[in-house]
Amino acid sequence: MENDLIAAVATGAARSAIGVIRLSGPEAAKAAGAVFQSLDGKGLANHPPRSLVYGTLVDREGRAIDRILATWSPAGHSYTGEETAELQCHGAPAVLALGLEALFAQGARQAGPGEFTKRAFLGGRLDLAQAEAVMDLIDAETPGAVRQAAGQLSGALSRRVGEIYDGLVDVMAHFHAVLDYPDEDIGPFEEKELWAGLEEAYGRLTALLASYDSGKVLARGVPCAIVGRPNVGKSTLLNALVGYDRAIVTDVPGTTRDTVEERCVLGGVLLRLIDTAGLRETEDAVERIGVARSRAAMERAGLILVVLDQSRRMTQEDLQLVEEAVALAPTILVWNKSDLPSGGIPTVEGELPPGVEVSAKLGLGLDKLGETVARLLPGPADGTEGELLTNARQAEAAGRAKESVWRAAEGLRAGFTPDAVLTDVEEALSALGELTGQSVREDITARIFQRFCVGK
Repeated sequence: MENDLIAAVATGAARSAIGVIRLSGPEAAKAAGAVFQSLDGKGLANHPPRSLVYGTLVDREGRAIDRILATWSPAGHSYTGEETAELQCHGAPAVLALGLEALFAQGARQAGPGEFTKRAFLGGRLDLAQAEAVMDLIDAETPGAVRQAAGQLSGALSRRVGEIYDGLVDVMAHFHAVLDYPDEDIGPFEEKELWAGLEEAYGRLTALLASYDSGKVLARGVPCAIVGRPNVGKSTLLNALVGYDRAIVTDVPGTTRDTVEERCVLGGVLLRLIDTAGLRETEDAVERIGVARSRAAMERAGLILVVLDQSRRMTQEDLQLVEEAVALAPTILVWNKSDLPSGGIPTVEGELPPGVEVSAKLGLGLDKLGETVARLLPGPADGTEGELLTNARQAEAAGRAKESVWRAAEGLRAGFTPDAVLTDVEEALSALGELTGQSVREDITARIFQRFCVGK
Protein backbone atom coordinates (compact mmCIF):
# COMPACT_ATOMS: atom_id res chain seq x y z
CA MET A 1 0.00 0.00 0.00
CA GLU A 2 1.40 3.36 -1.01
CA ASN A 3 1.82 5.73 1.90
CA ASP A 4 2.34 9.07 0.18
CA LEU A 5 0.14 12.15 0.40
CA ILE A 6 -2.63 12.37 -2.21
CA ALA A 7 -5.03 15.20 -3.03
CA ALA A 8 -7.97 15.65 -5.37
CA VAL A 9 -11.08 17.71 -5.96
CA ALA A 10 -13.90 15.57 -4.55
CA THR A 11 -16.76 17.49 -6.18
CA GLY A 12 -17.81 17.82 -9.82
CA ALA A 13 -15.99 19.80 -12.51
CA ALA A 14 -18.93 22.17 -13.10
CA ARG A 15 -19.44 25.40 -11.14
CA SER A 16 -21.32 24.83 -7.89
CA ALA A 17 -22.03 26.47 -4.55
CA ILE A 18 -19.52 24.30 -2.70
CA GLY A 19 -16.32 22.59 -3.83
CA VAL A 20 -14.25 20.19 -1.74
CA ILE A 21 -10.54 19.39 -1.94
CA ARG A 22 -9.61 16.19 -0.12
CA LEU A 23 -6.21 14.99 1.16
CA SER A 24 -5.10 11.68 2.63
CA GLY A 25 -1.70 10.48 3.79
CA PRO A 26 1.15 11.43 6.13
CA GLU A 27 0.93 14.98 7.51
CA ALA A 28 -2.22 15.78 5.58
CA ALA A 29 -3.18 18.36 8.22
CA LYS A 30 0.24 20.03 7.94
CA ALA A 31 -0.03 20.29 4.15
CA ALA A 32 -3.58 21.63 4.37
CA GLY A 33 -2.51 24.08 7.05
CA ALA A 34 0.20 25.41 4.75
CA VAL A 35 -2.42 26.65 2.28
CA PHE A 36 -5.07 27.57 4.88
CA GLN A 37 -4.84 30.50 7.32
CA SER A 38 -7.35 30.20 10.16
CA LEU A 39 -8.80 33.50 11.30
CA ASP A 40 -7.78 32.82 14.92
CA GLY A 41 -4.15 32.30 13.84
CA LYS A 42 -3.83 28.86 15.51
CA GLY A 43 -3.24 26.79 12.39
CA LEU A 44 -5.41 23.88 11.30
CA ALA A 45 -3.59 21.07 13.14
CA ASN A 46 -3.93 22.91 16.45
CA HIS A 47 -7.71 22.72 16.31
CA PRO A 48 -9.62 19.63 17.54
CA PRO A 49 -10.00 16.86 14.94
CA ARG A 50 -13.23 16.80 12.92
CA SER A 51 -14.11 20.39 13.80
CA LEU A 52 -14.75 23.01 11.11
CA VAL A 53 -12.32 25.93 11.11
CA TYR A 54 -13.00 29.18 9.27
CA GLY A 55 -10.21 30.91 7.42
CA THR A 56 -8.55 31.86 4.14
CA LEU A 57 -7.35 29.62 1.32
CA VAL A 58 -4.14 30.87 -0.31
CA ASP A 59 -2.40 29.94 -3.55
CA ARG A 60 1.19 28.70 -3.81
CA GLU A 61 2.48 32.31 -3.56
CA GLY A 62 0.46 32.93 -0.39
CA ARG A 63 -2.17 35.16 -2.02
CA ALA A 64 -5.74 34.87 -0.74
CA ILE A 65 -8.13 33.18 -3.15
CA ASP A 66 -11.19 32.26 -1.00
CA ARG A 67 -12.74 32.26 2.45
CA ILE A 68 -13.33 28.61 3.35
CA LEU A 69 -13.94 25.98 6.03
CA ALA A 70 -11.31 23.34 6.74
CA THR A 71 -11.19 20.19 8.87
CA TRP A 72 -8.82 17.32 9.58
CA SER A 73 -8.97 13.79 11.05
CA PRO A 74 -6.13 11.79 12.62
CA ALA A 75 -5.01 8.39 11.34
CA GLY A 76 -7.30 5.60 12.47
CA HIS A 77 -10.31 7.91 12.66
CA SER A 78 -10.97 8.80 9.02
CA TYR A 79 -12.55 7.39 5.88
CA THR A 80 -9.25 6.06 4.54
CA GLY A 81 -7.77 5.17 7.92
CA GLU A 82 -4.95 7.63 7.25
CA GLU A 83 -4.59 11.22 8.40
CA THR A 84 -6.93 13.26 6.21
CA ALA A 85 -7.98 16.85 5.63
CA GLU A 86 -10.70 18.60 3.63
CA LEU A 87 -10.91 22.16 2.34
CA GLN A 88 -14.47 23.34 1.65
CA CYS A 89 -14.35 26.21 -0.82
CA HIS A 90 -16.75 27.93 -3.17
CA GLY A 91 -17.23 25.68 -6.17
CA ALA A 92 -15.50 27.81 -8.81
CA PRO A 93 -13.27 25.53 -10.91
CA ALA A 94 -10.52 28.21 -10.90
CA VAL A 95 -10.51 28.36 -7.07
CA LEU A 96 -10.31 24.59 -6.78
CA ALA A 97 -7.53 24.40 -9.36
CA LEU A 98 -5.45 27.02 -7.55
CA GLY A 99 -6.01 25.31 -4.19
CA LEU A 100 -5.01 21.92 -5.59
CA GLU A 101 -1.92 23.43 -7.23
CA ALA A 102 -0.89 24.91 -3.87
CA LEU A 103 -1.20 21.48 -2.23
CA PHE A 104 0.95 19.91 -4.96
CA ALA A 105 3.59 22.50 -4.11
CA GLN A 106 3.47 21.13 -0.52
CA GLY A 107 4.36 17.63 -1.73
CA ALA A 108 0.95 16.11 -2.39
CA ARG A 109 0.29 14.29 -5.67
CA GLN A 110 -2.87 13.92 -7.72
CA ALA A 111 -5.01 11.04 -6.46
CA GLY A 112 -6.01 8.39 -8.99
CA PRO A 113 -9.60 7.24 -9.66
CA GLY A 114 -11.09 5.76 -6.48
CA GLU A 115 -7.78 5.97 -4.63
CA PHE A 116 -9.31 7.28 -1.39
CA THR A 117 -11.75 4.36 -1.26
CA LYS A 118 -9.01 1.94 -2.33
CA ARG A 119 -6.91 3.10 0.62
CA ALA A 120 -9.92 2.58 2.89
CA PHE A 121 -10.16 -1.00 1.56
CA LEU A 122 -6.44 -1.73 1.83
CA GLY A 123 -6.38 -0.22 5.31
CA GLY A 124 -9.22 -2.44 6.51
CA ARG A 125 -11.79 0.34 6.88
CA LEU A 126 -14.06 -1.24 4.23
CA ASP A 127 -14.22 -4.69 2.67
CA LEU A 128 -14.55 -5.04 -1.10
CA ALA A 129 -18.34 -5.44 -1.09
CA GLN A 130 -18.65 -2.24 0.95
CA ALA A 131 -16.24 -0.43 -1.39
CA GLU A 132 -18.34 -1.43 -4.40
CA ALA A 133 -21.40 -0.10 -2.57
CA VAL A 134 -19.79 3.35 -2.52
CA MET A 135 -19.90 3.45 -6.32
CA ASP A 136 -23.42 2.00 -6.36
CA LEU A 137 -24.52 4.77 -3.99
CA ILE A 138 -23.00 7.45 -6.23
CA ASP A 139 -24.75 5.94 -9.27
CA ALA A 140 -28.10 5.28 -7.53
CA GLU A 141 -31.10 6.66 -9.45
CA THR A 142 -34.02 5.31 -7.38
CA PRO A 143 -34.87 5.24 -3.65
CA GLY A 144 -34.58 1.45 -3.74
CA ALA A 145 -31.08 1.65 -5.20
CA VAL A 146 -30.08 4.14 -2.50
CA ARG A 147 -31.36 1.86 0.28
CA GLN A 148 -29.63 -1.18 -1.21
CA ALA A 149 -26.29 0.61 -1.58
CA ALA A 150 -26.50 2.18 1.88
CA GLY A 151 -27.28 -1.20 3.44
CA GLN A 152 -24.40 -2.85 1.60
CA LEU A 153 -22.09 -0.02 2.67
CA SER A 154 -23.09 -0.66 6.29
CA GLY A 155 -22.05 -4.31 5.87
CA ALA A 156 -25.36 -6.15 5.32
CA LEU A 157 -24.09 -8.20 2.36
CA SER A 158 -20.76 -8.85 4.06
CA ARG A 159 -22.55 -10.17 7.16
CA ARG A 160 -24.71 -12.44 5.01
CA VAL A 161 -21.63 -13.82 3.25
CA GLY A 162 -19.80 -14.03 6.57
CA GLU A 163 -22.47 -16.31 8.03
CA ILE A 164 -22.05 -18.73 5.13
CA TYR A 165 -18.27 -18.49 5.45
CA ASP A 166 -18.35 -19.24 9.18
CA GLY A 167 -20.58 -22.26 8.60
CA LEU A 168 -18.09 -23.68 6.12
CA VAL A 169 -15.22 -23.00 8.52
CA ASP A 170 -17.05 -25.19 11.05
CA VAL A 171 -17.27 -27.93 8.41
CA MET A 172 -13.53 -27.50 7.77
CA ALA A 173 -12.83 -27.90 11.47
CA HIS A 174 -14.62 -31.26 11.49
CA PHE A 175 -12.68 -32.46 8.48
CA HIS A 176 -9.37 -31.30 9.93
CA ALA A 177 -10.14 -33.29 13.06
CA VAL A 178 -10.49 -36.39 10.89
CA LEU A 179 -7.23 -35.66 9.08
CA ASP A 180 -5.34 -34.94 12.29
CA TYR A 181 -6.68 -38.05 14.02
CA PRO A 182 -6.94 -40.69 11.26
CA ASP A 183 -7.40 -43.54 13.72
CA GLU A 184 -10.65 -42.05 14.95
CA ASP A 185 -13.67 -43.01 12.85
CA ILE A 186 -16.36 -40.44 12.11
CA GLY A 187 -19.43 -41.68 13.87
CA PRO A 188 -22.87 -41.56 12.24
CA PHE A 189 -23.87 -38.48 14.23
CA GLU A 190 -20.82 -36.45 13.18
CA GLU A 191 -21.17 -37.48 9.54
CA LYS A 192 -24.81 -36.41 9.56
CA GLU A 193 -23.75 -33.12 11.11
CA LEU A 194 -21.17 -32.54 8.37
CA TRP A 195 -23.73 -33.26 5.68
CA ALA A 196 -26.16 -30.83 7.33
CA GLY A 197 -23.48 -28.11 7.33
CA LEU A 198 -22.82 -28.50 3.61
CA GLU A 199 -26.55 -28.65 2.84
CA GLU A 200 -27.19 -25.44 4.80
CA ALA A 201 -24.32 -23.64 3.03
CA TYR A 202 -25.63 -24.79 -0.36
CA GLY A 203 -29.12 -23.53 0.42
CA ARG A 204 -27.85 -20.16 1.59
CA LEU A 205 -25.64 -19.76 -1.48
CA THR A 206 -28.59 -20.65 -3.72
CA ALA A 207 -30.67 -17.90 -2.08
CA LEU A 208 -27.77 -15.45 -2.30
CA LEU A 209 -27.34 -16.10 -6.02
CA ALA A 210 -31.10 -15.69 -6.56
CA SER A 211 -30.82 -12.17 -5.11
CA TYR A 212 -28.72 -11.09 -8.11
CA ASP A 213 -31.81 -10.68 -10.30
CA SER A 214 -33.24 -8.06 -7.94
CA GLY A 215 -29.84 -6.55 -7.21
CA LYS A 216 -28.89 -5.86 -10.81
CA VAL A 217 -32.34 -4.34 -11.46
CA LEU A 218 -31.77 -1.91 -8.58
CA ALA A 219 -28.22 -1.11 -9.63
CA ARG A 220 -28.55 -0.90 -13.41
CA GLY A 221 -32.25 -0.92 -14.23
CA VAL A 222 -34.41 -3.03 -16.53
CA PRO A 223 -33.99 -3.03 -20.33
CA CYS A 224 -37.49 -2.08 -21.51
CA ALA A 225 -38.45 -2.38 -25.19
CA ILE A 226 -41.29 -0.18 -26.46
CA VAL A 227 -42.74 -2.05 -29.45
CA GLY A 228 -45.77 -1.90 -31.72
CA ARG A 229 -46.93 -1.24 -35.23
CA PRO A 230 -46.10 2.08 -36.96
CA ASN A 231 -47.93 5.20 -35.76
CA VAL A 232 -49.34 3.75 -32.52
CA GLY A 233 -47.43 6.33 -30.45
CA LYS A 234 -44.26 4.53 -29.32
CA SER A 235 -42.01 7.59 -29.65
CA THR A 236 -44.66 9.82 -28.09
CA LEU A 237 -44.78 7.45 -25.11
CA LEU A 238 -40.98 7.53 -24.78
CA ASN A 239 -41.02 11.34 -24.81
CA ALA A 240 -43.81 11.42 -22.21
CA LEU A 241 -41.91 9.06 -19.90
CA VAL A 242 -38.56 10.89 -20.08
CA GLY A 243 -40.18 14.33 -19.93
CA TYR A 244 -38.80 15.89 -23.12
CA ASP A 245 -38.79 15.38 -26.91
CA ARG A 246 -36.11 12.70 -27.14
CA ALA A 247 -37.53 10.92 -30.20
CA ILE A 248 -38.86 12.42 -33.44
CA VAL A 249 -42.65 12.19 -33.72
CA THR A 250 -44.54 12.58 -37.03
CA ASP A 251 -47.70 11.22 -38.64
CA VAL A 252 -45.58 9.49 -41.29
CA PRO A 253 -45.37 5.70 -40.69
CA GLY A 254 -41.81 4.43 -40.37
CA THR A 255 -40.32 7.67 -38.96
CA THR A 256 -38.30 5.74 -36.36
CA ARG A 257 -35.66 3.79 -38.30
CA ASP A 258 -33.32 2.87 -35.44
CA THR A 259 -33.60 2.16 -31.74
CA VAL A 260 -33.57 5.20 -29.43
CA GLU A 261 -32.48 4.61 -25.84
CA GLU A 262 -33.16 6.67 -22.70
CA ARG A 263 -33.60 6.11 -18.96
CA CYS A 264 -36.51 6.91 -16.67
CA VAL A 265 -37.89 5.89 -13.28
CA LEU A 266 -41.42 4.47 -13.50
CA GLY A 267 -43.21 2.91 -10.56
CA GLY A 268 -40.00 3.18 -8.56
CA VAL A 269 -38.21 1.00 -11.13
CA LEU A 270 -35.31 2.30 -13.23
CA LEU A 271 -36.13 1.48 -16.86
CA ARG A 272 -33.65 1.61 -19.71
CA LEU A 273 -36.19 2.46 -22.39
CA ILE A 274 -35.61 1.35 -25.99
CA ASP A 275 -37.92 3.00 -28.54
CA THR A 276 -38.03 0.78 -31.61
CA ALA A 277 -39.01 0.98 -35.26
CA GLY A 278 -42.60 0.05 -36.06
CA LEU A 279 -42.96 -3.68 -36.68
CA ARG A 280 -44.32 -4.30 -40.17
CA GLU A 281 -43.37 -5.84 -43.49
CA THR A 282 -41.52 -3.27 -45.59
CA GLU A 283 -39.55 -3.02 -48.82
CA ASP A 284 -37.46 -0.13 -47.48
CA ALA A 285 -33.94 -1.51 -46.83
CA VAL A 286 -33.18 0.94 -44.02
CA GLU A 287 -36.52 0.37 -42.31
CA ARG A 288 -35.99 -3.41 -42.52
CA ILE A 289 -32.76 -2.98 -40.55
CA GLY A 290 -34.71 -0.97 -37.97
CA VAL A 291 -37.35 -3.70 -37.69
CA ALA A 292 -34.60 -6.32 -37.18
CA ARG A 293 -33.11 -4.20 -34.41
CA SER A 294 -36.55 -3.87 -32.83
CA ARG A 295 -36.86 -7.64 -32.59
CA ALA A 296 -33.32 -7.87 -31.17
CA ALA A 297 -34.31 -5.30 -28.52
CA MET A 298 -37.30 -7.46 -27.57
CA GLU A 299 -35.07 -10.50 -27.14
CA ARG A 300 -32.76 -8.76 -24.65
CA ALA A 301 -35.51 -6.88 -22.78
CA GLY A 302 -36.47 -7.50 -19.18
CA LEU A 303 -39.82 -5.75 -19.77
CA ILE A 304 -41.78 -5.17 -22.98
CA LEU A 305 -44.34 -2.42 -23.47
CA VAL A 306 -46.54 -3.36 -26.43
CA VAL A 307 -48.14 -0.11 -27.58
CA LEU A 308 -51.54 -0.45 -29.26
CA ASP A 309 -53.80 2.21 -30.74
CA GLN A 310 -57.04 1.84 -28.75
CA SER A 311 -58.91 3.95 -31.31
CA ARG A 312 -58.50 1.13 -33.84
CA ARG A 313 -59.50 -2.52 -33.71
CA MET A 314 -56.82 -4.97 -32.64
CA THR A 315 -55.48 -6.90 -35.62
CA GLN A 316 -54.08 -10.38 -36.02
CA GLU A 317 -50.62 -8.79 -36.37
CA ASP A 318 -51.14 -7.11 -32.98
CA LEU A 319 -52.08 -10.43 -31.39
CA GLN A 320 -49.07 -12.13 -32.91
CA LEU A 321 -46.79 -9.38 -31.54
CA VAL A 322 -48.33 -9.78 -28.07
CA GLU A 323 -47.70 -13.53 -28.18
CA GLU A 324 -44.08 -12.95 -29.20
CA ALA A 325 -43.58 -10.44 -26.38
CA VAL A 326 -45.13 -12.64 -23.68
CA ALA A 327 -42.83 -15.49 -24.73
CA LEU A 328 -39.77 -13.29 -24.25
CA ALA A 329 -40.30 -11.16 -21.11
CA PRO A 330 -42.89 -9.70 -18.70
CA THR A 331 -45.25 -7.69 -20.90
CA ILE A 332 -47.67 -4.76 -20.45
CA LEU A 333 -50.19 -3.71 -23.10
CA VAL A 334 -50.23 0.08 -23.39
CA TRP A 335 -53.57 1.09 -24.97
CA ASN A 336 -52.53 4.50 -26.28
CA LYS A 337 -54.63 7.43 -27.60
CA SER A 338 -57.22 7.18 -24.83
CA ASP A 339 -58.16 10.78 -25.70
CA LEU A 340 -59.71 9.49 -28.96
CA PRO A 341 -62.95 7.50 -29.37
CA SER A 342 -62.34 3.85 -28.58
CA GLY A 343 -62.24 1.24 -31.30
CA GLY A 344 -63.05 -1.40 -28.68
CA ILE A 345 -60.73 -3.75 -26.84
CA PRO A 346 -61.44 -7.17 -28.38
CA THR A 347 -62.21 -10.38 -26.56
CA VAL A 348 -59.59 -12.98 -27.44
CA GLU A 349 -59.00 -16.57 -26.52
CA GLY A 350 -56.80 -16.90 -23.49
CA GLU A 351 -55.71 -14.11 -21.17
CA LEU A 352 -54.05 -10.95 -22.36
CA PRO A 353 -51.15 -9.47 -20.37
CA PRO A 354 -52.00 -6.61 -17.98
CA GLY A 355 -53.07 -3.50 -19.86
CA VAL A 356 -53.23 0.23 -19.15
CA GLU A 357 -55.06 2.97 -21.08
CA VAL A 358 -52.93 6.07 -21.62
CA SER A 359 -52.75 9.17 -23.73
CA ALA A 360 -49.03 9.62 -24.31
CA LYS A 361 -49.78 12.88 -26.14
CA LEU A 362 -51.57 14.37 -23.11
CA GLY A 363 -49.60 12.53 -20.43
CA LEU A 364 -52.68 10.74 -19.10
CA GLY A 365 -52.54 7.32 -17.44
CA LEU A 366 -48.78 7.27 -16.88
CA ASP A 367 -49.27 6.91 -13.11
CA LYS A 368 -51.38 3.78 -13.72
CA LEU A 369 -48.65 2.48 -16.02
CA GLY A 370 -46.14 3.04 -13.21
CA GLU A 371 -48.31 1.09 -10.77
CA THR A 372 -48.49 -1.81 -13.23
CA VAL A 373 -44.71 -1.80 -13.69
CA ALA A 374 -44.25 -1.88 -9.90
CA ARG A 375 -46.60 -4.87 -9.59
CA LEU A 376 -44.94 -6.74 -12.42
CA LEU A 377 -41.37 -6.01 -11.26
CA PRO A 378 -41.56 -5.88 -7.45
CA GLY A 379 -38.52 -4.79 -5.52
CA PRO A 380 -36.73 -6.90 -2.91
CA ALA A 381 -38.57 -7.91 0.24
CA ASP A 382 -38.49 -5.51 3.16
CA GLY A 383 -35.54 -6.08 5.44
CA THR A 384 -33.24 -7.37 2.67
CA GLU A 385 -31.83 -3.96 1.67
CA GLY A 386 -28.07 -4.23 1.37
CA GLU A 387 -28.05 -8.04 1.25
CA LEU A 388 -28.35 -8.41 -2.53
CA LEU A 389 -25.64 -9.20 -5.05
CA THR A 390 -25.47 -6.23 -7.41
CA ASN A 391 -22.77 -7.00 -9.96
CA ALA A 392 -21.46 -9.84 -12.09
CA ARG A 393 -18.20 -10.13 -10.13
CA GLN A 394 -20.06 -10.85 -6.91
CA ALA A 395 -22.45 -13.29 -8.60
CA GLU A 396 -19.60 -15.17 -10.29
CA ALA A 397 -17.76 -15.61 -6.97
CA ALA A 398 -20.93 -16.78 -5.22
CA GLY A 399 -21.61 -19.19 -8.10
CA ARG A 400 -18.17 -20.75 -7.79
CA ALA A 401 -18.65 -21.13 -4.04
CA LYS A 402 -21.98 -22.88 -4.62
CA GLU A 403 -20.47 -25.30 -7.16
CA SER A 404 -17.62 -26.14 -4.77
CA VAL A 405 -20.03 -26.85 -1.92
CA TRP A 406 -22.04 -29.10 -4.25
CA ARG A 407 -18.92 -31.05 -5.18
CA ALA A 408 -17.99 -31.40 -1.51
CA ALA A 409 -21.45 -32.72 -0.65
CA GLU A 410 -21.38 -35.17 -3.55
CA GLY A 411 -17.91 -36.33 -2.49
CA LEU A 412 -19.09 -36.91 1.07
CA ARG A 413 -22.09 -38.87 -0.21
CA ALA A 414 -19.83 -40.97 -2.47
CA GLY A 415 -17.51 -41.83 0.40
CA PHE A 416 -14.49 -39.82 -0.77
CA THR A 417 -11.61 -39.41 1.68
CA PRO A 418 -11.80 -36.34 3.94
CA ASP A 419 -8.83 -34.63 2.24
CA ALA A 420 -10.61 -34.82 -1.15
CA VAL A 421 -13.78 -33.28 0.27
CA LEU A 422 -11.70 -30.71 2.13
CA THR A 423 -10.25 -29.38 -1.15
CA ASP A 424 -13.72 -28.44 -2.42
CA VAL A 425 -14.65 -26.74 0.86
CA GLU A 426 -11.41 -24.73 0.71
CA GLU A 427 -12.29 -23.64 -2.84
CA ALA A 428 -15.71 -22.47 -1.62
CA LEU A 429 -14.09 -20.46 1.17
CA SER A 430 -11.64 -18.91 -1.30
CA ALA A 431 -14.49 -17.86 -3.61
CA LEU A 432 -16.39 -16.26 -0.74
CA GLY A 433 -13.17 -14.51 0.28
CA GLU A 434 -12.99 -13.01 -3.22
CA LEU A 435 -16.52 -11.67 -2.82
CA THR A 436 -15.64 -9.66 0.28
CA GLY A 437 -12.02 -9.03 -0.66
CA GLN A 438 -10.30 -11.33 1.83
CA SER A 439 -8.53 -13.23 -0.94
CA VAL A 440 -9.07 -11.18 -4.10
CA ARG A 441 -6.27 -10.65 -6.63
CA GLU A 442 -4.64 -7.24 -7.02
CA ASP A 443 -5.55 -6.94 -10.72
CA ILE A 444 -9.23 -7.42 -9.87
CA THR A 445 -9.18 -4.73 -7.17
CA ALA A 446 -7.40 -2.35 -9.57
CA ARG A 447 -10.14 -2.90 -12.16
CA ILE A 448 -12.87 -2.29 -9.58
CA PHE A 449 -11.46 1.03 -8.37
CA GLN A 450 -10.88 2.28 -11.92
CA ARG A 451 -14.70 2.63 -12.12
CA PHE A 452 -14.60 5.31 -9.43
CA CYS A 453 -14.33 9.01 -10.05
CA VAL A 454 -11.24 10.95 -9.01
CA GLY A 455 -11.66 12.29 -5.48
CA LYS A 456 -13.64 9.32 -4.13
